[in-house]
Amino acid sequence: MKIHEFGTENTKILVLIHPSLVMWDYFENVIPLLEKYYYLIIPALPGYDSDSRGDYTSVEQIAAELADWLLAHNHRELCGVYGCSMGGSIVTRMLTDRRIRIQSAIIDGGITPYQLPHIITRGIAVRDFLMIYIGKLGGIKLLEKAFSADEYSEDDLQYIANVLRMVSAKTIWQTFDSCNNYSMPDPVMTSCQNIEYWLAEAEIKARKWDIAYIRKHFPDAKIRRFRNIGHGGLAVLQPEKFAEAVRFVTAKRGQGHET
Repeated sequence: MKIHEFGTENTKILVLIHPSLVMWDYFENVIPLLEKYYYLIIPALPGYDSDSRGDYTSVEQIAAELADWLLAHNHRELCGVYGCSMGGSIVTRMLTDRRIRIQSAIIDGGITPYQLPHIITRGIAVRDFLMIYIGKLGGIKLLEKAFSADEYSEDDLQYIANVLRMVSAKTIWQTFDSCNNYSMPDPVMTSCQNIEYWLAEAEIKARKWDIAYIRKHFPDAKIRRFRNIGHGGLAVLQPEKFAEAVRFVTAKRGQGHET
């Protein structure tokens, strides 16, 4: 797993973990806004790295490998960690692995483990796989419909279409199967005292189970809703607002607010 680093002269470490269907450069609009304040660590996740062959592995394995890299580079404490969707799953697992001390965590539309019978979760994974795989075959026209919640430019949609052409069917399957069903310690415990779960108002219904999971297992976490944005769109479409919100969370620990 290749790690991209920016603002290495800074002491506050912020890890950014991208969602599925994009690469690490999902954060290209926010890097210039944040590297002035943070030492940014951005992993290129397996299966979504154009410079490295391989398939997506699992939430548990990636969380472990990222912790291994941080510890090997003597980064034992993070000012913050942010993960979107698939990346949010990895953040959730890292919080409970407790190998790295995390001061603040942001789970943006993160997928939590489904609390359903195995046969149902497999059915959901098949549905999600087929939806994305059809998009892989169908190209930009299908993506225009799938991402209609946000005003993505044709270049943005073409980027996603290019990523879909790059990733393997195995990566697509293992992404959804793992994000829907990754294991968590029992009981769920974390030393992080400042956790926020972000979501778009437009996806409140879709994230109902995830919100319930967060409230059950991280009862002190704050739920923050963003208006006029779709799932995972904040960093790409409103980078200034994203950077401001991240700085607020990491600076005002325990004093989150709804937007």
